[in-house]
Amino acid sequence: MTPTTPPVADVARLSREVLVHPDARVLAAAVAARLLTRLVDAQSHHAPVHVVLTGGTVGIATLAEVAHSPARDAVDWSQVHLWWGDERFLPDGDADRNETQAREALLTALGEALPSANVHAVPALRDTVPTPEVAAALYADELAAFAAPGADVPAFDVLLLGMGPDGHIASLFPDHPALDATGRATVGVHGSPKPPPLRVSLTFEAIRTAREVWVVAAGAEKAQAVAEALGDVPVAQRPAAGVHGTDRTLWLVDAAAAASVATDGATDAEARP
Repeated sequence: MTPTTPPVADVARLSREVLVHPDARVLAAAVAARLLTRLVDAQSHHAPVHVVLTGGTVGIATLAEVAHSPARDAVDWSQVHLWWGDERFLPDGDADRNETQAREALLTALGEALPSANVHAVPALRDTVPTPEVAAALYADELAAFAAPGADVPAFDVLLLGMGPDGHIASLFPDHPALDATGRATVGVHGSPKPPPLRVSLTFEAIRTAREVWVVAAGAEKAQAVAEALGDVPVAQRPAAGVHGTDRTLWLVDAAAAASVATDGATDAEARP
């Protein structure tokens, strides 16, 4: 992807900012406001703007907050391209697909302001796409079509990631073979420990090309994983430890998820309310 990207083992030593919000509701609203501001700022410098969305409770709540924000009209959505960091390999329209939930939360509300050609969904399960590997290859082709010459993915302005209680991000799970995928932008995932078992994910290499990576996490059940990912725990144990942006890495968490950071948190992270 880029020869200057440090190896996964060195990612934990990169600087990260940790911003703590009172609860999940405030967190979703704050991430939405931050995203809208970032889009407007980015559009003052270049177009188009590329954003990678995430699913999950807070990820979808964030999109709903964007939909209800008056500031959404400050964004020129015709110059925004939306991608996904991972997807459940299910038929088109399945309620568990991240794309389906994103459409219900935001994309339908944007209407004609967001051209359908700007929405880049991961190919769904169908007769011509029978496996996650086929879907991953097709998505890699789509990503490359919008990338600069010599690059595999577009220049992502913001890449959003949720994080599970086990520290997984996208569909990269602890001790899973997909963690080791290199030399490609996407990977098919089999045997996911979280249903459904079949998925498609961006690889670490693709994620770490983004200008800004935002890890969003809420809930006490994630406190240990947050603290360990910000510390020196191996990436294989807490995959969230292995992500960063080229310009900025933000950890946007609620107070419950940050509860263990004060005692176990990383020395390379700046925690503030």
